[in-house]
Parts: sequence; C-alpha cells; structure tokens
Amino acid sequence: MYLYHFGLGELPFSLTPNTNFYLPMTMHDEALAVLSTALQTGEGFIKVVGEVGTGKTLLCRKLLNEIPAHFVTAYIPNPYLNPDELRRAVAVELGVKQAQRMSLQLLTQRIQTRLLELHSQGHSVVLILDEAQALPEDSLEALRLFTNLETETRKLLQVVLFAQPELDKRLAKTEFRQLRQRITFAYKLRAMNASEVQQYIHHRLQVAGYKGVELFSARICQKIAQVSQGIPRLVNILCHKMLMLAYGEGHYKMTVKLLKAAVKDTESIERSSKINLLAFSLLGLFIALLLTYYTLVVK
Repeated sequence: MYLYHFGLGELPFSLTPNTNFYLPMTMHDEALAVLSTALQTGEGFIKVVGEVGTGKTLLCRKLLNEIPAHFVTAYIPNPYLNPDELRRAVAVELGVKQAQRMSLQLLTQRIQTRLLELHSQGHSVVLILDEAQALPEDSLEALRLFTNLETETRKLLQVVLFAQPELDKRLAKTEFRQLRQRITFAYKLRAMNASEVQQYIHHRLQVAGYKGVELFSARICQKIAQVSQGIPRLVNILCHKMLMLAYGEGHYKMTVKLLKAAVKDTESIERSSKINLLAFSLLGLFIALLLTYYTLVVK
C-alpha cells in the first residue's frame, strides 16, 4: 500500500468508523451536546438523522465510548428485527439469562425486572440503535411500548435512534404519531462545507502520522468538497484512491488529474458532481487562456 511512500502509520481514509479520527466539527459537537442533554434529563426518545455517509455510526461509537459511567447501554447495530427478535436482543444486551429460550410473556417480565434492578442500583439504561430506518413497522411500535416502562419520576429505558432520513418519512405516518410525539430531542446532521472538508482531510492525515509537506492543497480540497458534496464517506473514498494513484505513479502531490481518475472510478459519486468537476476544470482552462491572451495580445 502507500503507507511507507507517504510516511503514514495507518490508513488515514479508511471507511471503518474509528473514533481516533474524530474531528470535533460544529455539527458533530452539536449532535453530541443534544444527546448528552437529552440523556441527562431522562427523555424517552432521542433521534439523530443524517444522509448516508455523514458520520452517524462514528457519532454512535463516540457516544458509546464517552457516555457517563452510571449509564448501562444496550447497543443494536443492525435492527432489522421483528418485535420478538428485538425484545430478545435487548434482553441479551441487558444481561437477562436464557433470553433466547423463554416465552415472550416471561421475557417481557424479566426485562422489566432487570430494568428495575438497574434503576435501584442508580443506573440509567439506554438502548442505542444504529441504522434505525431498517426497523420493521411493528418493531417501531414495540420500541414505543418499551418506553412505557417507568417509575413515578423517570423512564426505565431511554432510546437513541441513529437513522437515515427515511425514518422521518415513516414516522410522518398517522399510525406513528404516538411515537413521533415522544421524540423530544432530535438533530439532523448536515454535510461538510469546503472549509470543513479541508480541515477534515488534513486532520485525518495528521492523526495517521503524516508529517511532510502539504499533500492536498486548498484548491484540491475545494474540488473534493464539490464532487463529494461534503459527505465524509465520499471524501474518504476519493482521498484514499488519490493516494493510491499517486503512489502508483510515484508522485507526492495530489492533482486534479488524480481527482478526476478517482471520481471516474467511484460509482457513488453522482453524475451532477462529475459534471461540476468538469465545469470547474473548464473554467480554470478558460481563465488560463484569457491570461495568455492578455499577456500576448493586449500587452
């Protein structure tokens, strides 16, 4: 790979959501602040929505790593589960013994007993679901019923949903109005702007151990921001491919040529973004021709 070529200790643009590479940008810090406030106040449902690749799973892992010690967490990364499977998955996460074998009625009782036990020990319990838009409709209703478990002063179970915007469309249906009303804290992740993309790229290179001269110029970062539309995952894909191509050609500087090759090789880059890159390149060529004309003819 290109690690030795660029003097890197690890891959800077891996798609694995590694919290060591977390960059405290405004949107992610705001999302974490919303989550922290909602959890501390004991709200039943909290929701974080973002497009594919905007960093929801990284935020989810950041939350899991930094949540205060008195919280007990139940984490379900792939919630495409029917209500029975969901209840059993929650029970397993909470440490309910033989959860896969007992009847549904007994399982529900054991979950409630376990929640009361943790509450009596001074713990708050949080169920965290990543990719929550994949929950079947009857499982969404089962999730709502979970939050009916409460004492006179506090919910026994809080739920954090990390999801794509499709979840909002589903919750807009009349049959989910009760669940929708229980979501008292929500945050919508946005894409990065050009300045944030540049900061993001340089930060990841630094964390990966890069100490050389600037690899990605401000101009290249701006173009990466345009074609990726500021989506962190797409930025990672493009930068990784550019580094591979540069290594293959024995180069150390990222160029428009390398970016074009990376874009061409990336199916997830929308056609409009590819057109924008072409237009940006043609504009640069036009400006260069004007400068040449001015130098040779006008002067």
